[in-house]
Amino acid sequence: MGLEKEKLPLVIAISGVSGSGKTTITKYLRDKLHNSKILSFDDYDFAGPPDIIDWVDKGANYNEWNMDPLIQDIESLFTEPLNYILLDYPFAYKHIKTSNLIDVTVFIDTPLDVALARRIIRDFKNSPSENILIDLERYLSAGRRGYLEMIKTIKPNSDIIVDGTLEIHEIAYHLYNEILRWRKD
Repeated sequence: MGLEKEKLPLVIAISGVSGSGKTTITKYLRDKLHNSKILSFDDYDFAGPPDIIDWVDKGANYNEWNMDPLIQDIESLFTEPLNYILLDYPFAYKHIKTSNLIDVTVFIDTPLDVALARRIIRDFKNSPSENILIDLERYLSAGRRGYLEMIKTIKPNSDIIVDGTLEIHEIAYHLYNEILRWRKD
């Protein structure tokens, strides 16, 4: 690439289960960290396993995901005069190609019941109760295994683990200070 590492933006991957607060925290940090930009996993249509639960049951090989569009966007941001690139990204360092671009990973450690409640409030605000019940049945029959996979593999693979039950401003304050410390190292 030819760019000196000191001149590149600090790339911070923020992960956690669905409903942990990744997107909220990422946006909050973007507003606090001078000269930063967000890339969000959810904005891409990645080629990945057709059945996520089957993928989890077979050992969750994160390298099966084609992350090339995200990688290209991160690399293109390296040419911009940024201080930080914030990734709303669930894999931490587990995907080999993206791990080479990430400087620090954060895991928002939110209890599954809290994350599930937040997700239901977020996703089903104007939905009939039948949709909520269907989603809860899916969570119990299969989806919970995906959440547990993240706790088992992504959490211990992260540099910073923050309590997801704290208020947003408390999480952001803690992460802001940790990120500034990483920037100095």
